[in-house]
Amino acid sequence: MTTFADLGVSGELLTILSERDITTPFPIQAAAIADGLAGRDVCGQAPTGSGKTLAFGLPLIARVGAATSGRPRALILAPTRELAEQIKQELVPLARARGRWVTAIYGGVGYEAQRRALRNRADVVVACPGRLADLVREGSINLSAVDLVVVDEADRMADMGFLPEVRRLLDMTSPRRQTWLFSATLDRDVAVLTRDYQTNPAIHEVGDDKDRPSEARHLFWTVEHHDRLDHTADLIEAAGSSIVFCRTRHGVDKVTRRLTQTGISAEAIHGGRSQGQRQRALTAFSRGTVEALVATDVAARGIHVVGVAAVIHFDPTEDAKTYLHRSGRTARAGADGLVVSLVTADQEWHVGTIQRSVGLASRFDTPSVTTLATAGQRVGTPTLVSSSRRSDNNRGPRRSRSGRRR
Repeated sequence: MTTFADLGVSGELLTILSERDITTPFPIQAAAIADGLAGRDVCGQAPTGSGKTLAFGLPLIARVGAATSGRPRALILAPTRELAEQIKQELVPLARARGRWVTAIYGGVGYEAQRRALRNRADVVVACPGRLADLVREGSINLSAVDLVVVDEADRMADMGFLPEVRRLLDMTSPRRQTWLFSATLDRDVAVLTRDYQTNPAIHEVGDDKDRPSEARHLFWTVEHHDRLDHTADLIEAAGSSIVFCRTRHGVDKVTRRLTQTGISAEAIHGGRSQGQRQRALTAFSRGTVEALVATDVAARGIHVVGVAAVIHFDPTEDAKTYLHRSGRTARAGADGLVVSLVTADQEWHVGTIQRSVGLASRFDTPSVTTLATAGQRVGTPTLVSSSRRSDNNRGPRRSRSGRRR
């Protein structure tokens, strides 16, 4: 079995990995790390939750030089604030072991702390394109010394309209840079980035979440519109740590409020909340102190949390691509997971087209929490929930569908 040491990872970084109980490389890590350490450009295709951050993070931290004030040596571009912050948090312990500093730059928060971090010598900058471009324009950061670049989730960048800004930023970096590009797909706009900004890249393809559903169990329940909240609460109680997707910000706030009223601990995350509110919600969810994260599609693009037991489509998605993206928040890195869509009778035709598009059986079932049990897993005791999740004794009283407390 291949180990991180076999791939050429240095001793001080191996120590940090061991302290975090990371011992066996995931496939994308086993494929890409050695090429990254050797100085090659790397183009990696891998689904979300496959370990891409360490696939590029370990070589980048091993190779990055020391920066001077306002002139970082490595740049990681990410599509969302949450993803940028999560990448930073994963890389900080590794960077510290080598005497390097990592900072994250994104919108939704004040500029001054980010300017100060850049002045104080940030060796690695993890950034969203918009805020980074602002800081470049005002002269707070100069990218000409950047000789290590990562474009993460390039396909999401394209979906969100960021590629023109990404190209402008890449043009500001050193022409002798080493460039890593990671994406769930490597066609169309992503292929253009490879053509224009990489030199003879090592291409590693490990899975593809564009055309296939995740390895989770996918269920489609026919429900009455007014019963969706009760079914959602029951699912969260049965499965554990869950992400609930709604179509609108108003819907997210309403579902969060009503779940809380039934005794389910829930937090909302959407574009109308401040970055501090979004980060606190995500942190509480990832630590297991909140059972449900209720989100819109845009806000959820940066949610990468290990151990999500279930994804609940409170509102069906508009298309197959969004269905796959939402559903990919669970069953990550080979773990089990559950995906449940709550579908009213008038939505079945639309949802059926999505089922066929992603290769799932066109089938709608009657809601039944008892059917969620799998071999070795009892309903109500999910195997994926963090041990820090609150026990039932810490929850408020739940209401049954008849409105009675139980």
